Amino acid sequence: MAITKQYLKSKPVVKVTFTLPAEAVEKTEKVSLVGEFNGWNPEEAVALKKQKDGSFKGSLDLIPGKEYQFRYLLDNEKWENDWEADKYVSAGVDAEENSVVVL
Repeated sequence: MAITKQYLKSKPVVKVTFTLPAEAVEKTEKVSLVGEFNGWNPEEAVALKKQKDGSFKGSLDLIPGKEYQFRYLLDNEKWENDWEADKYVSAGVDAEENSVVVL
């Protein structure tokens, strides 16, 4: 998994690209990015696109200077954290944690 950040000079946003490698999503048909940036609403989630190598990738523009909690939703049923997130915080549900991207 990887998170890449591109700070844009033309706009006050950071283009953040989220990538899940093929080995993290075996037999998965659909991957959605759900988090604070979309109100944790799976229906407004960012759909990641499947790549030729079997990985999934997607990007969105976020405001710099903030932190965003997020998780991946695989096939609308399994939650997965990003293995290379900037940090993790308690989700407040059981012992679950959310991934965090720091901008």
